[in-house]
Amino acid sequence: MKKILILTAGFGDGHNAAARNVQEALEQTSPEVEVTVADLYERSYKKLNSIAKKAYLGAVRYAPQLWAGFFKLADRSPWLTDGRGLAGLQKNLAQLIEETQPDCVVSTYPAYGQLIESLYRDHCERPFRFVTIITDARAVNSLWYRAGSDRFVVCDEETAEILRENGVEKNSIAALGFPVSPMFAVPQKDLPKRPSLGTPLRVLYAINTGKKKCGKAIDRLLEIPNVELTVSVGRYSDLKEKLARRAQENDGRLHLLGWTNQMPQLLMRSHVVIGKAGGASVQEAIAAKCPMIINQVIPGQEEGNANIILDSNIGAVADGDKEVASWVERLAEDGGELWTQWRNQLEKVSRPDATSRIAQLVLDECDVANKVSRPEKFPALPTTINGGRTFIPEQSGILTMAMRAQIARNKTGSLLCDFHVHTNYSDGRLTVSEVVDFYGVRGFDCICITDHWTDTRRLIGKLARLTPLTLSYDQIEEYFEVIAREAKRAWRRYGMLVMTGLEFNKDGPTKKSSAHLLGIDLEMPISPRLDLLETITRIHSQGGLAVAAHPHLMKSEFAKETLYLWENQEKFAPVIDAWEIANRNNLFTPVSQRRLPFLANSDFHKPKHIYSWKTLLNCEKNADAIKECIRRNENVSITLYRGEEAPAATDIPASIQRQPGLPLGVDTAARQLTETGADERLVLRG
Repeated sequence: MKKILILTAGFGDGHNAAARNVQEALEQTSPEVEVTVADLYERSYKKLNSIAKKAYLGAVRYAPQLWAGFFKLADRSPWLTDGRGLAGLQKNLAQLIEETQPDCVVSTYPAYGQLIESLYRDHCERPFRFVTIITDARAVNSLWYRAGSDRFVVCDEETAEILRENGVEKNSIAALGFPVSPMFAVPQKDLPKRPSLGTPLRVLYAINTGKKKCGKAIDRLLEIPNVELTVSVGRYSDLKEKLARRAQENDGRLHLLGWTNQMPQLLMRSHVVIGKAGGASVQEAIAAKCPMIINQVIPGQEEGNANIILDSNIGAVADGDKEVASWVERLAEDGGELWTQWRNQLEKVSRPDATSRIAQLVLDECDVANKVSRPEKFPALPTTINGGRTFIPEQSGILTMAMRAQIARNKTGSLLCDFHVHTNYSDGRLTVSEVVDFYGVRGFDCICITDHWTDTRRLIGKLARLTPLTLSYDQIEEYFEVIAREAKRAWRRYGMLVMTGLEFNKDGPTKKSSAHLLGIDLEMPISPRLDLLETITRIHSQGGLAVAAHPHLMKSEFAKETLYLWENQEKFAPVIDAWEIANRNNLFTPVSQRRLPFLANSDFHKPKHIYSWKTLLNCEKNADAIKECIRRNENVSITLYRGEEAPAATDIPASIQRQPGLPLGVDTAARQLTETGADERLVLRG
């Protein structure tokens, strides 16, 4: 088993994107690999790190020249690389190395080289190989290479030459390309054809930190004949709502997307992309062979990326929205002559498979590390954990991630489940992959992702579609594809089952005319416009479960109440598979009093919602067994999940606070339901 530690940081998207992509490629390349990705800044400083990231984004957006000055200062000031003031990072790095015992450490952020050098300067020989992946191109800050590394990975020969000119050993440099998503190497069917009168010019506009006020730019682009425009607003959820009117007025020519997991596919299907000169953005466009028009360059760190576009003749750098529109107009003219030139040049420089080659280099470095024979490969570094005791994980019997996943895959009985989870495809805070990791590291056995899917025949549904609070029709296929892909990773990495679901929102003007229905373990989308009985029939035809979400009065938090299913039990009880007896911190005792089949879910939207009611199932760990257990509603119990970072008791309603001396499992739930008037026998059936 090869163990790899990837270090990243959240200052800009490129570092995290590179880390995620390398992790994915490593896990695809070799089944015998254990990869840990860590942001030491987040791990060490938490709230302070969040403030620093916001300050960084503010600087590059509102004071780019000030940021350019800091960039130059960091490049020319040796004192920034001596490790002073980084004691918290060093301590956490030492602890992480002891925990993971890596054969190779990979850095996608420039500060980690100095940390590793400082950590081993006075103690011992470094027991692992160190690979630095430089995410900048041509304008490379010296922070990347001052501290040294066994291997430096750069995107092209021009960047490699800069390192050689600054004294980096030639044999340590590998110009393999930028670690883009492995999806770029997957052949696509819907590739763009040369623009003509019969072939519209597909333009992808990626909104970035400096272009939130982009309405006029979009209007200028739509004035150009034969242009089909897709706008990705990313995490600017309020912007999508503001642009909704333009989408309605230009039906068929303007498509709005929120945050998307399928940027590789979008880029490969587009004729041209408009966006900022970020390292990841530029390299993804090159990998997709998609010409790029740059509309923003952060001085210093992004100037090299812009130069790649210009020097390679694969796009343009525009000064203002008018010039952006002018370049797009030129691409649509003359039978696509300019676009063809740029596209042909991209064929020469594109490296869509760069990440797989980088992954192979890292695996080869692991082999080099394993050839070194030492009596004690990881001597304890001067750090204390576990109550002040220094320890070596291998000597302490700690299970590796792969061992934990294998144990989890074979587990039966007492499965910890959450069947009501939202992501940022609707109104959740985390992405699908972040949700998988969030639940996976906490040892959950099964979750179902159930983003909102709104009936647009209703007024509230029409309004909801103009906001980011519900799944978009343009993203429903992507949603199913992404969850299916992440489900494979969750099973491989954590031994956790991930199901695809939807929360069908049938909202009326009153609580008694509103209903929310969960479709659990769906194979394909179901129209949100069907009535509830037909929706349930379609769910069952796919082998899924129909679950009544928060069917009773919500007392513990502010939320819309949905009582339609409850008020019409005689109609729906025979066909609904289960009713939520608990939703987050709400207990619906009438569900148990009516002896209806039940589940408990968190209605997860953000991390703190994990501390809530969950379902325990005593059955085999596979989707069919889990669904059958719920249908029979035998060996089903509920429990309060608190974990290691439980909120204070004052944050939990008094009616469901943990009872002293009781475990957090079935006994707690039974006692609490009994005290509130529920039938104790319904807490654990069978």
